[in-house]
This record gives sequence, C-alpha cells and structure tokens, in this order.
Amino acid sequence: MITKITGNLVRVDDDQAVLQIDAFEYQVLIPEFARRQLQPHLGEPVSLHTIYYLDGNPAHGRLTPRMVGFLKEVEREFFELFCSVDGVGVRKALRAMVRPVQDVADLIEQQDSKGLSALPGIGPAMAERIIAKLRRKMPKFALLVGRDEKYEAEVEMNVVDETFQVLTSLGHSESDARRLLDTALATKRKFKDVESLLQAVYDQRNQ
Repeated sequence: MITKITGNLVRVDDDQAVLQIDAFEYQVLIPEFARRQLQPHLGEPVSLHTIYYLDGNPAHGRLTPRMVGFLKEVEREFFELFCSVDGVGVRKALRAMVRPVQDVADLIEQQDSKGLSALPGIGPAMAERIIAKLRRKMPKFALLVGRDEKYEAEVEMNVVDETFQVLTSLGHSESDARRLLDTALATKRKFKDVESLLQAVYDQRNQ
C-alpha cells in the first residue's frame, strides 16, 4: 500500500496533481480544497499522504489503480472516514470535498444537514446518513485540521479528542469545549497527556 509520496509538483489540474520523482511522473487525485492548498507550490517538492485504491467495476474486469492525496495525514484520515459511509465512496467524496476538512467536520458535528447537503453530490438523505455515522468522531478534526504541521506534532490527536470528551462529560457544551481547547492549544505548549491539557484549559479559563 502506498501511504505517502514525495516529489516535485509539476502540474495541478482541477482534480489531480502530478508529481515528478526521478524519471517518473505520478498522477494523484485530489479534492478541490487540496487543489487550492497545492496551487501555490507548483515547481516545489511536496509530500502527499495518500490512499491507494482500485477504480472500476470488477465484474467487467476493468480495474485501474489510483491514488488520492492530501497535504496532511489528518485530512487523509477524515477522508477515509467520510468514504466509509454507505453510498459515499471515493469518487463521491472527492467531488464533495470542496471545503476544508475542518469546515465539513464542523457541519457534521453540529448536525447541520442543510449545510452538508449543499456539498456537491450530497443530498439531504445522504447528509443525514453521514451525520448519523460520523458525528461523534468529528471533534478532533474540527479542532486540529488547518493548524500547521509543527502545531499538530506538539499535541497528539487522541489527547485532544479525549480531553474534549472529558470536558463534555463535565457539563461543557460541545461548542464551549472546542473554544476552551482552541484557547489552550493556541499557546503552542506541548501536552503529553489529557491531564496536562485539562490543566492548561482551566488555567486559561481562570485568567
């Protein structure tokens, strides 16, 4: 399985990026939000976190190997979850992801079926299905996607997710818990565990 590819970005089209690695050029499918991220980096070396899959109908014997790529590993993780919803799949998810992962995660977490159904190819029924399956898995994506790589490396995703769950279990609303975490994480300190992050949250709150 190919999970990451690094090369010189030689072309960005509507739905794909082309990376040159030595004498080879590799086509990587990308959603619209990733295209906007990549466009300023033409001619530069980039790394894409990838999903490798077979496209086509096996009954007809026509299967084409393809890769889908993202600049951040957390974006790839979200995309895989999105694809896991019955009736979505890779092609539909690629078409739908015109907004950043953080925005889509917020729509799902807030159960905004109207906003979610406005994404290309996602109607009201599909939006409800996505919300039902993924809503409780969204806090870490709504919190961390969009931060720079250094920021993400300083805080383990599961620490943030578990702290979020603790805050909501203590009576904070989801929006309040997210706001408290954003404030603490903006200090760019290193948090190794839930206890240290919770302490920072309440230190900020008491200031």
